[in-house]
Amino acid sequence: MVDLSVDFESREQAYKAYMPFIRPMGLFFETSQTHALGDHVDISYRLPGMQQAFECAGIVVWINPVGASGARPTGIGVKLLTDPHAHKQHFDSLLSAELASSQLTSTM
Repeated sequence: MVDLSVDFESREQAYKAYMPFIRPMGLFFETSQTHALGDHVDISYRLPGMQQAFECAGIVVWINPVGASGARPTGIGVKLLTDPHAHKQHFDSLLSAELASSQLTSTM
C-alpha cells in the first residue's frame, strides 16, 4: 500500500521536491499527514511526461511543520531505500539544467 503519492506535472515541481543533499536519494512530499522522523513510508511518484509511476520504500528524514520558515510547504522529506541510485538517475537526467540553479526548493 502506498502512503504518499505525487504526480510531478513540471520539471520545476520535481526540482522543488528533489533533495540531493540526502544520500543517496531523497524526495520531499507535501502532506498534512502527521509523520515522525524515522517513520517508514511507501511512496509513489510520476515524472513529467512519463506514464510509468515509480514506487519504493523510504524513511522520513526531514519534516517541514505547519508554518515553516520561508513560507515552505508543510510536508516530509523521505530518504529512498528501494533502489535509490536508479531513482536518483531518473531525477538527475530530468533536472540536469536545474541542478546548477540557485532557485529555492521546498526544503532549502
